[in-house]
Amino acid sequence: MDASKTIAVIDIGKTNAKVVVVDGESLREVAARTMPNGVVQAAPYPHFDTEKLWAFIVESLGALNREHPIDAISVTTHGATAALVGDDGMLVLPVLDYEHEGPQELGEEYRTVRPRFEESGTPVLPVGLNAGLQIYWQAKRFPEKFAKARWILMYAQYWSFRLTGIAASEVTSLGCHADLWEPREGRFSSLVEGQGWRGRMPPVHKAGDVLGPIRPEIAQAAGLRPGIPVHCGIHDSNASLLPYVLTRQAPYAVVSTGTWVVVMAIGARPVALDEARDTLVNVNALGDPVPSARFMGGRAFSVLGGKSGDLPPEAISEVLARGAMLLPSLPEDSGPFPGCKAVWTVARDELSADAAQAVIAFHLALMTATCLDLIGAEGSIIVEGPFAANRAFLMMLRVATGRAVLAGGNATGTSIGAACLAAGSAPEPALVTIDDGLPRGAADYAARWRALVTER
Repeated sequence: MDASKTIAVIDIGKTNAKVVVVDGESLREVAARTMPNGVVQAAPYPHFDTEKLWAFIVESLGALNREHPIDAISVTTHGATAALVGDDGMLVLPVLDYEHEGPQELGEEYRTVRPRFEESGTPVLPVGLNAGLQIYWQAKRFPEKFAKARWILMYAQYWSFRLTGIAASEVTSLGCHADLWEPREGRFSSLVEGQGWRGRMPPVHKAGDVLGPIRPEIAQAAGLRPGIPVHCGIHDSNASLLPYVLTRQAPYAVVSTGTWVVVMAIGARPVALDEARDTLVNVNALGDPVPSARFMGGRAFSVLGGKSGDLPPEAISEVLARGAMLLPSLPEDSGPFPGCKAVWTVARDELSADAAQAVIAFHLALMTATCLDLIGAEGSIIVEGPFAANRAFLMMLRVATGRAVLAGGNATGTSIGAACLAAGSAPEPALVTIDDGLPRGAADYAARWRALVTER
């Protein structure tokens, strides 16, 4: 399509859903609408409110189109989520919330049929974070409903299906710790074949492929022009990665921040990934395997009452002087230190409010540095998303890694990345180089944090 056109991006994160309008020439956000993305706590299990989201999407497309006429639509969503769709295009079961514990009741049984980590790049994860386990559990616990499923769709492709009526599979979503894809072989996994799901998996498309035009009745309901092309869609962390894949020379790493902090290394040195520490192999939009690691940094930031922005020097000095630290992990069931409970080395109520914010930022930076080490990341480190505005986080990450840290200039990196699919290109992202603004003692602080977590 003409790169000067206007692109609408449906961007569904675990915490918030957005519809964003991006200028296709500059690839800058020009308008957005947002809503909280909650979970319905009702039978048959906790699930996403897809109808509420759908109403928001259609209404937002219409409202945004009136100010910025839309020429193409792209989709990006969080991972670890699958939708089971029947012949009539309707869900045969609600879209399960991946934080539901239910699938783990079959966890031991599932481990006997799942592919090996070496094949799928997928570690065994808690709750429903392995999409393959979700599907296995749904098939076993709701066999009559499951039998009616014509398609198993990953979440981004569920929304592009609703927009077009065309079912598709896509590798960034299949390869997101799902047990459904073999990244190095570029094929569906032994789990898919062994469970007889292959016939329910739609044809594989590239993330940027145009699946088809928007369905006429949706265009009419939203007041859109007929025939707007809808692109297949992409997993959100890979959307953040895409502009760099298209424009930057390896080696480098991208830190995509949101509910999850996902660290992805391009051109990494070869290392043996440790599946017990939440490392994995993602698949980028070009189909290439990408060593990755993750933790729920955005969730921890929210639970701890974290705030972004600059902190006064005296707050940072207080933290370094007192050695005040937050040791991992929060939440304790994910990330590089599974099973470890969070501990403040100095009680939070003994610190000033700003000093507590510095401790939180330093903790998240040191967790991120640990993830970078685990996947053999080399070269500069690019931070995308909300943490790109947290200067204390960025400065400690620079100190802890000894490498250049660059902050992305846009807090909605996932939306811009998804827009690249429709634009067919990506400009060199605007990045800000972070200077070493921490006082003496910061490197010793980072070394001490590492020593303490090693002892736990």
